Amino acid sequence: MLEIILWVIALAVLFILVILNNKRNINKKRNLKTRTFKKDYFEKKKNKNEDLH
Repeated sequence: MLEIILWVIALAVLFILVILNNKRNINKKRNLKTRTFKKDYFEKKKNKNEDLH
C-alpha cells in the first residue's frame, strides 16, 4: 500500500514540474514574438567589435 502511495506522489510531482515548465516555455515563446532578431544581432555584433578594440 505504501508503495502505491509513493508512486502516486512521485507522479503528481512530475506532473506539476511538467506544467510549470510548459508555462515557462509559453512565456518564452511570447517574448520571442516581440523580439527583432536582426536588430539584436547587429547590436551584439557592434558590442563585440567594441570589446575587441
